[in-house]
Amino acid sequence: MQCKIPAMTSAASHAFTIPVRVYYEDTDAGGIVYYANYLRFFERCRTEWMRSAGYGQAQLLSEHGIGFVARKAACDYLKPARLDDEITIGLEVERLTRVRVIFRQWARRGDELLATGQVEIACVDLATMSPTPIPDSLLAALETLK
Repeated sequence: MQCKIPAMTSAASHAFTIPVRVYYEDTDAGGIVYYANYLRFFERCRTEWMRSAGYGQAQLLSEHGIGFVARKAACDYLKPARLDDEITIGLEVERLTRVRVIFRQWARRGDELLATGQVEIACVDLATMSPTPIPDSLLAALETLK
């Protein structure tokens, strides 16, 4: 599955981004970001996006007994990020339903697109690990960020 992400330059795009510095631990023996770490960077971005809506992961667990789990992930690797690079990780919400969110995500170094991806997360009751609706207050907050 290929997910080509166009340049995100419009203020109306509702893109959310975070800066990430590439550390030694993020790289392979050649000083290149290890491919699986892009999924970790994408996860950090989604966590901060949720936090920007006023909801941290610990709060969701303690107040609602829910969490978000990855259901699907696909990534396209275009150019390598390297040790000490400052990169930007971003996301846009492609689809938001009562139980899941589908994100388009990307990694950039300046204007250079390094990786793109699509990640689907599902809201689950953490006691039963079964799908459950996103609480109304959280869903409303996430709708404003789309």
